[in-house]
Amino acid sequence: MKTILVIEDDPSISLGLQEALTAERFSVKVANTGAKGLSALKRDHVDLVILDLRLPDMKGEDICRTIRAEGSNLLILMLTAKKQEADKVLGLEIGADDYMTKPFSVRELTARIHALLRRQGDLSIGTEEVAFGDVEVDFKRRVLTKKNKEVRCTVREFEVLKFLVEHEDQVVSRDMLLNEVWGYDQFPTTRTVDNYILSLRKKIEAHPDHPTHILTVHTAGYRFVRRPA
Repeated sequence: MKTILVIEDDPSISLGLQEALTAERFSVKVANTGAKGLSALKRDHVDLVILDLRLPDMKGEDICRTIRAEGSNLLILMLTAKKQEADKVLGLEIGADDYMTKPFSVRELTARIHALLRRQGDLSIGTEEVAFGDVEVDFKRRVLTKKNKEVRCTVREFEVLKFLVEHEDQVVSRDMLLNEVWGYDQFPTTRTVDNYILSLRKKIEAHPDHPTHILTVHTAGYRFVRRPA
């Protein structure tokens, strides 16, 4: 049985999530402050954390950074009331695997959780390693280095990059990425894909505003190029 930790200070949301996720046969733990959430992570085994970015004692972003600074690959799904794209991209950059904006559908949330857990085990299938420019990626170990320095990436980012690499020099549409990487197509939008691409470019490209490896194909999608022209 997988264990999920909900770090959320709104009791109506945390109780609703606990009931819904328990019905999905997850073991659910709840913390109503950031400090209690971090303590629970140190004390208990957790497979995935649902993290509210607005907590009474500390910022969710700081909790996410703390988790990643410790070298943990724990799955993190952010909950945010913010609608600005920049806030979502920031969450991805600091290590969140996925995000949802309040208010949200519990059905959509559980679908995303199942997809994250399923995809976590799929990185060792297919392409295992790739090198391009000053970047080296070991998909099996989930390690990405740039200029010999490790760059922290989320499970979802590894999956997006892996799919692009395995379709090198081919145009990959946003819908293809949603279907193949997210594993379902009824909930996320193509803008979700764009956010992940933007976050990935900042991690692997020398000049993210002028990418040479993950190229945009106007109106069609993206194309991965290992050796720029």
